[in-house]
Amino acid sequence: MLVVEDDIDLRGVLLRGLREEGFEAAGVGTGAELLERIGPEAPNVLIVDIGLPDADGRDICQALRAQGVQTPVLFLSALGALTDRVTSFSAGGDDYVTKPFAFAELVARLHALLRRSGETDTVERGALRLDPLAHAAFVGDERIPLTPTEFRLLAKLVAMPGQAVRRRELVQTGWPHGARVRDNTLDAYVARLRRKLEPHAGAPSIVTVHGVGYAIE
Repeated sequence: MLVVEDDIDLRGVLLRGLREEGFEAAGVGTGAELLERIGPEAPNVLIVDIGLPDADGRDICQALRAQGVQTPVLFLSALGALTDRVTSFSAGGDDYVTKPFAFAELVARLHALLRRSGETDTVERGALRLDPLAHAAFVGDERIPLTPTEFRLLAKLVAMPGQAVRRRELVQTGWPHGARVRDNTLDAYVARLRRKLEPHAGAPSIVTVHGVGYAIE
């Protein structure tokens, strides 16, 4: 994702926090730099300050939409009036966060934008298929019963194939924000998922990435 924020200190805080949350984040300070960075491989999400030194972030968003760029845009602004929010959405924005803000809420909103922008009917990994509408996992025609927490953990791993998903990311995915989850609780759930997947030929394996978390292969 790309953070467009002219306040160097805030931009630095955002980039550090986002990277700690597992995002690949880069930052620029002006609208012109943002437009230069938008190419065939656009970021998955744009975090755009409205009060940029060279342009209004809403005007930048409108220009991107006019060019056919559909990347989700989350606006940051110290302006909290209803008219400011309405004009931001009218300009093509997808979400709006008023400064000062809680970082945990920002992260939650980013995850929501990513889910909506990448939403599909099913998610697949090898012979394994996850159906979020049926809230079930399948290998071929065989249905694998999963609890809601198991489904969320497995979906997180499947969404990041071959990548090490950190324990904290999995806990944040599987349990409500603020819930106190012991390390061995996550391990127990992963062990249960392994037992459910192992009998099914072609199902992927969940491997331990020591010192980091888990990955699906």
